[in-house]
Amino acid sequence: MPGLALEAVGHVYPGGVRALDGVDLRIELGERVALVGQNGSGKTTLVRHLNGLLRPTSGRVLHDEADVASATVARLARSVGLVFQDPDRQIFAGSVRAEVEFGPRNLGLGGAELAAAVDAALIAVGLAAEARTNPYDLGASRRKLLALASVLAMRTPVLVLDEPTTGQDLRGVATVRRVIDEAHAAGRTVIAVTHDMDFAASAFDRVVVMREGRIILDGPPASVFAESAWDVLRSTYLEPPLAATIGARLGLGATPTDAALLAALAGAA
Repeated sequence: MPGLALEAVGHVYPGGVRALDGVDLRIELGERVALVGQNGSGKTTLVRHLNGLLRPTSGRVLHDEADVASATVARLARSVGLVFQDPDRQIFAGSVRAEVEFGPRNLGLGGAELAAAVDAALIAVGLAAEARTNPYDLGASRRKLLALASVLAMRTPVLVLDEPTTGQDLRGVATVRRVIDEAHAAGRTVIAVTHDMDFAASAFDRVVVMREGRIILDGPPASVFAESAWDVLRSTYLEPPLAATIGARLGLGATPTDAALLAALAGAA
């Protein structure tokens, strides 16, 4: 599946709330894209159009240039795996392993292939030792990682993560970051909805900023978080990452490396 596209997509919820307003967005295979914006800006609504959980009120969604209006959610799930913000909306099985097996088994995997997919996913999120554990005996942050593993095991070419770092400690964030890097290295597309600007700037190659159902900025972190864009970011109640703020003050740009920051700070001391 070379890419995903939304063409003039609008979505109005029952009751008249317009969540998307003429969104045009194209994402190529293998991209890492962060969607950012205040609550209610349309981020989650947008990504739920990618796997058919929501359908456009107007416009169209394309997979590999083909309109998916008539495609079932089950068919789209073979291409786009979505990890919900609240893992308890996805988890239902009696053990960690059974939870991770469910998705790939429904896609037709079995035997050694299924076992390998499940083992790899559990190892990736650090839950291999918890295979027999009841998911609700895990803490909330680890249930979130379990939900991630259940989608990883499906091996979809597109991986969508809704607020993957919320509730995670530094180790959990590092795990999510490693999963994203490994998925990218394998050629998969990774799309994340996030309020974590530092995470968006450091883990993704492209940042899409939304406000009131529209895209207002779209580009690499170096341009989206550049000082010239700060007023636009603040119009949607976002602050640039700390590194961008420090980088601007030191003349290092919006995405300075750790080495550059340390060198500049040492020179200023």
